[in-house]
Amino acid sequence: MAKWHDETQEELAGYERTFRRSGLPLFIEDYSASDDIFNRAAPFLALVFIAEMVGAIELDWPILVNIAAALGGLAVLIAAFGVLNRILGRGFWTLPERIGRPELGAFVFIPALLPLIFGGQLRQVAGLIIGNALLLGLVYLVVGYGLIATMFWALTRIADELADSLARLVRALPLLLIFSLVLFLNAEMWQVFSTMPRSFVWVVAGMFVGLGGLFLVLRVPGQVRQLEAEVRGDAPVLSRRQRVNVGLTLVVSQGLQVFVVSVGVGLFFVAFGALAVGEEVRVAWAVTDGMWSHRLELFGHEILITEALLRVAGGMAAITGLYYAISILTDATYREEFLEDVTEEMREVFQARARYLVLRTTSAEDGAPEPTPSG
Repeated sequence: MAKWHDETQEELAGYERTFRRSGLPLFIEDYSASDDIFNRAAPFLALVFIAEMVGAIELDWPILVNIAAALGGLAVLIAAFGVLNRILGRGFWTLPERIGRPELGAFVFIPALLPLIFGGQLRQVAGLIIGNALLLGLVYLVVGYGLIATMFWALTRIADELADSLARLVRALPLLLIFSLVLFLNAEMWQVFSTMPRSFVWVVAGMFVGLGGLFLVLRVPGQVRQLEAEVRGDAPVLSRRQRVNVGLTLVVSQGLQVFVVSVGVGLFFVAFGALAVGEEVRVAWAVTDGMWSHRLELFGHEILITEALLRVAGGMAAITGLYYAISILTDATYREEFLEDVTEEMREVFQARARYLVLRTTSAEDGAPEPTPSG
C-alpha cells in the first residue's frame, strides 16, 4: 500500500509539473500564495532584500562613509529579520519554510527603515515601500499565473505563429496593406513623425499598444468559455482564478501574433522606405532626418537609414498591429481559426486535469498524504 501511495504522489507531482510548464499553475488544487508563489520566488526576494542595504547611503556622503552606512544597513536588515524570526517562534538564523504575511510585511517595510535611520530621507522611505509592494504584486502575477512558462510556451511556437500570422494578415487584411502603403508614401505622415518629440513618440506607441491590448482582453472571457465548453469534458468547471489563468495564456498567444505581424510590417517599411524615399524626396517633403542615421551601399547606390524612417515605419507597424488586434475581436473567421489551433493544444492539458482530479479524489479516499509542491 505504501508503494502505491508513493506512486500516486509521484504521478500527481508529474501532473502538477505539466500544469506549470503549460503556464496553467492554477490547475493545481490547493494552490496558495504562501506555499506555491512567494516560496518559489524566495531566492529572488532575498536577493532584493539584501541589495536594498543601499538605501542607507547618500550620494553626497564620502565613499568610506557610504561603505560604512551600507554595511550598517545590512546589519540592520539581518538583525530585523532575526528579530522577526524570534517573534514567530523560529531560530534567529532560520530561513522560513513558507512566506506568509509577516514575511511579506517585513520585505516591504524593513528596508524602508534604512533611509529613515541613515539621514532621514523620507522620500526614499515612501519610494521603497511603494516599490517593494509593487514588486510583490508583480511576483504574484508572474509566478502565480505562470507568465514565465506561458511566455516560454509562446516563444517555442514563434515560427508557427509567424507563418500563421502573416498568412492570415495577407488573407484577411489586403485593404489594410494597400492603405498602409498609401499612408506611408505621404508627406504629412513623415512630417508628423519626424518632428514629434521623442517622448511623444513613446507616448503614442504606448497608446497603440494599450488599445490593442484592451481589444484582446475584451474578447478573452468569451473565448475562455468557448474553449472550456469544447475541451473540459467530465472535469469540474473551472474556478474564476483558473479561467483568468487560461485567459492570460490566450492573451499572450494572441499578443504574440500581433507582435509578430507588427514587427514584420515595420521591417518591411524600413526596407521599402530606405529604397523608395531618397534624400531628394525627403528634402521636397521638408522631412527632418533626426539625430541618427546610417549609410549603406546597395548595387552601387547609397541608401540612408534615418531616425525619421524608423519612426514612420514604427508608426505604420503600430497602426497595423492595432488593426490586427481589432480584427481578432470582430472577425469571426479568425476567431474560429485561432480557437481551433489552441483547442488542440489545450485539450491534452484539460484531459490531464481530469485525470489529476480523479487521482486526487482516489488518493484522499484511501488516506494517502497530499502531494508536496513540485517544481
